[in-house]
Amino acid sequence: MTGSLQIKNNKYYLVLNTYENGKRKPKWIATELAAKGNKTRAPKLLRDTIKEYEQAEEARAEQEANWSLMPFIDAIRLWYDDKISNFEHPIDEVTKQGYDTLMKNHVYPYFKEKGLRPCEITKDNLQEFINEKAKNGKLNGKGGLAPRSLKLIKNIVNQTLQFCVSEGMIPSNPCQFVKLPACQRYEAKFYTKSQIDELLEKIKNEPLYPLIRLTALYGLRRSEALGLCWDCVNFEAETITIRRTVSKVTTVVAKDKTKNTSSRRSFPMTPDIKQLLLELRAHQEQDKKFFGKEYHDCDYVFRWPDGRPFSPDYVSDKFPKLLKAAGMPKIRFHELRHSAASNLLNMGFSLKDVQEWLGHSDIKTTANIYGHLDAKRKMSMAEALAG
Repeated sequence: MTGSLQIKNNKYYLVLNTYENGKRKPKWIATELAAKGNKTRAPKLLRDTIKEYEQAEEARAEQEANWSLMPFIDAIRLWYDDKISNFEHPIDEVTKQGYDTLMKNHVYPYFKEKGLRPCEITKDNLQEFINEKAKNGKLNGKGGLAPRSLKLIKNIVNQTLQFCVSEGMIPSNPCQFVKLPACQRYEAKFYTKSQIDELLEKIKNEPLYPLIRLTALYGLRRSEALGLCWDCVNFEAETITIRRTVSKVTTVVAKDKTKNTSSRRSFPMTPDIKQLLLELRAHQEQDKKFFGKEYHDCDYVFRWPDGRPFSPDYVSDKFPKLLKAAGMPKIRFHELRHSAASNLLNMGFSLKDVQEWLGHSDIKTTANIYGHLDAKRKMSMAEALAG
């Protein structure tokens, strides 16, 4: 690199000869050196500055050379390390576990086998990756991954490539052109009111009975039911407030917050639910005395006799077994929530009522899932038009 000294307003300026796209582009650098009395210092400053720029350019060239050889899986690790160390925008622990699982089981193995570098990633090989996971992505070999998993995987790859662009590894992000498979609408199963009554009657002696009963009545998410603590149960005001969650991807995570602000909500405590919870608390006081020092003291409402709270895995694994033993149609635990929504709609309540009951942040979510079940309102509309 070359340069020269220029004087303006009785001050020395360094003019470095830089180039952009093959064209000379002078770079002016102001100094605090007066034109008078610095004939020795100014040339030395110019030489030192040129040397610094040359060293920086060499380091940049070396870094670019290293990046050109870097495997894509190493770029993913760089992006991930940068993301989890971002203290201004920390990621949720459950989200982090989801990233870890998807990268370990799907992203790393695929791109490690392909041996691609960031500069070799194209729209076509990314589309091939997504299509493969959509067709044969399940670890048990029985079909493809769910649309939500595909979306999360694409998000990991997209953020990694965007990171590569910001670091100068590649000029553009090809992931923006990758298409996810068309998402087929999932038709949720649900129980009618009579089926809910039948189920509760058949499992009334099971440890999960109180949890299932509250979940079916209030349409709770599994994480909300398991996160319910006694300090959220107000027997005097006769209210139950949802403000904590317990979830699991790889390990159990308890959070003093809900999925969103709308999910933090309060329900009226019906007389039968009040009686159920009073009896449950009385049993827990007896269990505490019986187990003594061996008792695991906690504030969760739903727990084992020795005080240990129910785990998310246990609830999901035990629920279908209870249904089978009771001779009931097969549904997922989460579909107790769908059952609450569908029964409310069938009783004439509006989508807005259901949105608030379930704690959806947006009525569009409620309409997308349950709009087709709003039978009574549609019948009223049809009768009005027919009249």
